[in-house]
Amino acid sequence: MNAKIKTNCRDARGLLGKLGEYINFSTPWVQRHIANCPKCQKRFAAVSKVYLAMSLVKACPHNIDLLKRANIQTVDSLSHGVRGTAKADKLRIAMPQMKLAEKFSPVRGALANTAACIAIMLFAKAGILNSMEKFQTDSKKVIENYYEKNIGSELTDEIFS
Repeated sequence: MNAKIKTNCRDARGLLGKLGEYINFSTPWVQRHIANCPKCQKRFAAVSKVYLAMSLVKACPHNIDLLKRANIQTVDSLSHGVRGTAKADKLRIAMPQMKLAEKFSPVRGALANTAACIAIMLFAKAGILNSMEKFQTDSKKVIENYYEKNIGSELTDEIFS
């Protein structure tokens, strides 16, 4: 009986390995096999623990040196001959490279507010300068009209030309 269970387990693992993208743990025959096979129950429980641990790791915020610490733990678990290689040393000091957007994500709101304030100030300055220029042009026309009415157009042309 044990030989038959081992063969079925091996066959099931082989099929899951070959057809893994088409067959998953929720397939009925896989569920029936796991329900009747203690060895596969232990393996399935271990896989479930790994999936749970990975979900927890994804959900928690981590320091930037997590990759480095994980690499150091991994290299330390290797055989002594492999630990001293150049690739192992490279793994020990590897740090993830953050994208520019990730670097500025804590201050993103403040940067956006600052940029908006600067834009408003520039538009206001452009509007004020435009208004001042229009005011000067209109004022000059008003004064020209005043002199033209009071002293004549010949003297006004001499003054404002």
